[in-house]
Amino acid sequence: MFLADRYNLQKLSNISKKHIFAYVEYMQRKGLSASTIKTELAAIRFFYDNMPYTRSALPTNDELDLKRRTFGGVDRTWTNQEYNLMLAVAMECGHKDYTAILALARYAGLRLEECFRIDTNDAKNALNSGKLFVKGKGGLTRYVPINESIRISLTDILKETHVGQKPFVKPEDKTHLAMKRLQCFIAYHRKEFTNNRITFHGLRHTFAHEQYEKFIALGFSDFAAHKKVSELLGHHRDDVTRIYLSDGE
Repeated sequence: MFLADRYNLQKLSNISKKHIFAYVEYMQRKGLSASTIKTELAAIRFFYDNMPYTRSALPTNDELDLKRRTFGGVDRTWTNQEYNLMLAVAMECGHKDYTAILALARYAGLRLEECFRIDTNDAKNALNSGKLFVKGKGGLTRYVPINESIRISLTDILKETHVGQKPFVKPEDKTHLAMKRLQCFIAYHRKEFTNNRITFHGLRHTFAHEQYEKFIALGFSDFAAHKKVSELLGHHRDDVTRIYLSDGE
């Protein structure tokens, strides 16, 4: 919208360096964080790089002199309204896969890459046992309980997935592109009902907050509640858990 209004630019393939520099300056004047600006630029670069004919190479973040992403100070958790509205958009666009992935992050605390590693065997075992086997960072594995929302989503997506395949990656697709498309989907549609602060990873923050509150309500100490949340998130580090449970990403 900015480039169309200011430069009368109609085609993304016609974007040049001057357009990107102007857009970054515009976002900075609006007070957007470096993290949000980088997310916006990542979405633009993704679509631009996948076009057959483009005019020039886009500037890197170093050329744009963007600050490094910072941690803390921004609440990344999703509200129930934000989550439900994003689900509604995904369903309206025919993305059953996105509704399932959002549920896995929201109610089981999965990372983006962990969702896309799930295969049909993992999903079926989860439906039978009530716990999902997750292959996490650094080769660490864990089991996380699934709720009814995840159960319904996985049951639905398995109807359209052949045995041995990954429910969220089509056979002809590449995993990193499938993940990037979901991130771009969120970055594009979040503008319809919220500001640019929510990201896919923010759903892990939401999960961490709600699990911590649940454990405290059950009588766990602060230390014990942090430990339980850490195990569910799959990193076993209290310092990282405290980042998730603070106001920052």
